[in-house]
Amino acid sequence: MSVPHQDIKPRGGAPAASVKPFQIRGRYFTAVALRPEEGPLDQAFYAALDAQLRWSPHFFDGAPLILDLAQAPSLSRPAQLRALADSLRSRGLAVFGVQNATALQEAAAEDAGLITLASGKDAPLNTGPGLRKEISKKLRPPENRLITEPVRSGQSVVAEGGDLIVVGPVSSGAELIARGSIHVYGPMRGRAMAGAEGDESARIFCRSLRAELLAVAGLYRTSETLEPGLQGRPAQVFLRDERLCVEAID
Repeated sequence: MSVPHQDIKPRGGAPAASVKPFQIRGRYFTAVALRPEEGPLDQAFYAALDAQLRWSPHFFDGAPLILDLAQAPSLSRPAQLRALADSLRSRGLAVFGVQNATALQEAAAEDAGLITLASGKDAPLNTGPGLRKEISKKLRPPENRLITEPVRSGQSVVAEGGDLIVVGPVSSGAELIARGSIHVYGPMRGRAMAGAEGDESARIFCRSLRAELLAVAGLYRTSETLEPGLQGRPAQVFLRDERLCVEAID
């Protein structure tokens, strides 16, 4: 026989603690910013965008996209933003918000179904220099994670408590995130983000550098900004004077 649910009160009369029907948990993710320049969003704009997507087809895989409007103040009508968002989504880009927007652009973005995010550094994680230093003082004892199988496209591997060690290759479209450092003993493609909670001493080490995005404590570089001579070589990635450095390991 079934009975309806009811809260059971102890003899003191106070209601018993009930279990919440949900959990709130933090999640790491890569947000890519697209910054259109001032001017018409015409055929030339979309042709250049399509060329970029063909050149690095896996870079945007599964990554949320933000429209950075710092260089496009005239892009302020809801119809414009809605048309741009629809065009991006038709290309498989998961646009969801705007940043560096004027008050007029914020209102237009809301009307177009986009949220407004606080402006910050060009970084996949919302950490400024002061915040990174503050968090780094509160680091917990490390809990490293070891992955002994290849990390395939579409997978996201997170080491929430320490270093991430991958014994094998990392495919394009995969994502590595670690509170500490990242070590990859194989070709490293995809995206790698170390020091995800602000540890500026974190580093990325790999046997063969072919990554689409590299980040340490919120500062990042993409493959387009790396020196050609680094591709395919053993390398390390680290911070020096608030700048992300990528060096070959000879």
